[in-house]
Amino acid sequence: MQSRFRSDRRLTFRMMVTLFLLGLLYVAFVAALIVLLKSWVLVVVVAAGLMGAQYWFSDRIALFAMRGRVVEREEYPELHAVVDRLCAMADMPKPVVAVSSLDMPNAFATGRNADNAVVCVTSGLLRRLDPAELEGVLAHELSHVAHKDVAVITIASFLGVIAGLVMRFAFYSQVFGGRRDQNTAMILAAVMGVSLAVYAISFLLIRALSRYRELAADRAAALLTGRPSALAAALTKVDGDLARIPTKDLRTVQAFNAFYFTPALGSGPGLARLFSTHPSLEKRLEQLAQISAELGEPALPGNTR
Repeated sequence: MQSRFRSDRRLTFRMMVTLFLLGLLYVAFVAALIVLLKSWVLVVVVAAGLMGAQYWFSDRIALFAMRGRVVEREEYPELHAVVDRLCAMADMPKPVVAVSSLDMPNAFATGRNADNAVVCVTSGLLRRLDPAELEGVLAHELSHVAHKDVAVITIASFLGVIAGLVMRFAFYSQVFGGRRDQNTAMILAAVMGVSLAVYAISFLLIRALSRYRELAADRAAALLTGRPSALAAALTKVDGDLARIPTKDLRTVQAFNAFYFTPALGSGPGLARLFSTHPSLEKRLEQLAQISAELGEPALPGNTR
């Protein structure tokens, strides 16, 4: 089913290129492991098993990590009403609705397709946003589902996950494996080197795609609701609240930054922001201000441009 969310050919092109490059990298990675470990059956079975588990169970993994649970209409009637209205406007299937007990204001969408999607908001987000702002955030998350970039990010992140696991296994085998012959030590070192290179390349490719997809989701949400100023207000409010949360409290959820409405990075510039999964707040607000002007909306709060 084709939703009424504005399609984005540049996003589609970027997703195809990213998956193609990661596919080549994945083949090369598996081939290198087979050569080094001399057991193609072990490598292929483990890689296929992990990829299948991440693809089929990514929504449950994300909900568990975010302390989320599926909620029915009777528990959160207003939240369900907003999702119902947006899905009707976008002409798309309604996803499963979930709420996380975290006080950190945020939201995310996950799932392998529109018929198996989950949209989750934290209790902190529900407490802080007004209805128009919440609608903007939910439209942003639903656009990720409609654009299919949630599934792409899930698949794309798999390579980095398996490379990281292999790298850790090789490292701990070196440290705690006791005395080994020189050939075994060299193989483990080579495995660590290949895994590190694959992790670094996949890391950069995923972040480049993720930054663009967030801009695409902001744009699609603003055009669907017709209220980019409400989305801008939500962005400003959430980003400001996250900046006041101690970094040590955000680290436990930072592994899922690529899925969040706003990344859990804490305050102040740093290396993390240079490799962020999201564009800067300023860039997102600038785009929304342009859309607001095109739609004839009043100037965005706090925007002097």
